Amino acid sequence: MADHSVEITEGCRLPVLRKNQVNEDEWPLAEILSVKDILGKKLYYVHYIDFNKRLDEWVTPDRLDIKKLQFPKKEAKTPMKDGLPGSRPSSPERDVVRESTLQPCCASRRRNGIPPLQWQRYTEYHMQLFSNLHHVQTASATSRGKTLPTPDSQDSSDGIPSAPRMTGSLVSDRSHDDIVTRMKNIDCIELGRHRLKPWYFSPYPQELTSLLILYLCEFCLKYLKSLKCLQRHLTKCNLRHPPGNEIYRKGTISFFEIDGRKNKAYSQNLCLLAKCFLDHKTLYYDTDPFLFYVMTEYDSKGFHIVGYFSKEKESTEDYNVACILTLPPYQRRGYGKLLIEFSYELSKVEGKTGTPEKPLSDLGLLSYRSYWSQTILEILMDLKSENGERPQITINEISEITSVKKEDVISTLQYLNLINYYKGQYILTLSEDIVEGHERAMQKRHLRIDPKCLHFTPKDWSKRGKW
Repeated sequence: MADHSVEITEGCRLPVLRKNQVNEDEWPLAEILSVKDILGKKLYYVHYIDFNKRLDEWVTPDRLDIKKLQFPKKEAKTPMKDGLPGSRPSSPERDVVRESTLQPCCASRRRNGIPPLQWQRYTEYHMQLFSNLHHVQTASATSRGKTLPTPDSQDSSDGIPSAPRMTGSLVSDRSHDDIVTRMKNIDCIELGRHRLKPWYFSPYPQELTSLLILYLCEFCLKYLKSLKCLQRHLTKCNLRHPPGNEIYRKGTISFFEIDGRKNKAYSQNLCLLAKCFLDHKTLYYDTDPFLFYVMTEYDSKGFHIVGYFSKEKESTEDYNVACILTLPPYQRRGYGKLLIEFSYELSKVEGKTGTPEKPLSDLGLLSYRSYWSQTILEILMDLKSENGERPQITINEISEITSVKKEDVISTLQYLNLINYYKGQYILTLSEDIVEGHERAMQKRHLRIDPKCLHFTPKDWSKRGKW
């Protein structure tokens, strides 16, 4: 349906035929994020408006419905300032940003299909993230008593991200959300026996983004540019499991506790890999304030990474998880719930209630909702009546038994529609459908954490100086 007489540029919107779409009559609306020319043939990088960014892809012109093309709306013109059009009133800070963004750069050619100005912005962003390679980490602004900037308060209209905050986990932050970082930059990752297709942008070194396959050592997670480099690395890499202490083992499943201060290189590599599959988070510096819990599956070749979660050594907001990820080859097999269950087992040993750091991804929210629902229903269905009266339990008691924060217990009960007002008091009503659905779900849940196999002693990090 492409009409080659019409020039399609970045920012245009039009219906696009999705890859492997069942119903070919449905052409979802998409936005053109980038255009590149390969041997005289144009390719368009599109984001489907009502779909998650992990479905973004390069498409050929024949998949575009040019008849319904929508050109980007022109911004209102504002007075010129120092020869430059500005979208907002000038300020000293904005003048500095303009100077840095408009330095000359190879204007005569594109690199990897990226216009020169966007390329320069990518380079500056990349240099910010990697100016201190062994201190890169993923962490939260809220976790350090700081307020997250909103898109309105963050000055990012020039497309240049402000300097990263010196905090530590993968957090939601759209200040870096320019065209380049909205696009996947790694085509394929080989990790052990698996090949992974990244879902999102991750700031690996730019020279690696042009590779067909990025190779990772599955034990130390070091990234390499070729299979020969990987094979040479494996002859020298002594690791057959994540660095750190093994604190849990049952069957083939093990958990390793890794200190972000003691194992910075591994923590950095883990965060770069995780960013490929977490869109709502942004990489920042400093792994020191974080612990990483890596779940592995054991065979004769070693301990293979399945997923992980990170948590702060000290959290003022009762977070027991900073970010959490099950790698795609292991998804939909119960490992996500196992990671969540393990995080709450640690909270039980610590004698605390916990909650995951917000915001959760769409898949993360589904996993947590499912875990909370099953855990709370398990408690309610095990209650026994005394003297013929209905069993009783309080929200606080559920929270203490499960280590799930009270607010999460209440939201789950509301989500399940269990709370009813009856004769002047609130009661919990379990319908037959709820009970049957729970029993079916528990029959499918074969992987569980055995507290007897956990060997974990919580540390009081407040008495350890700077971690």
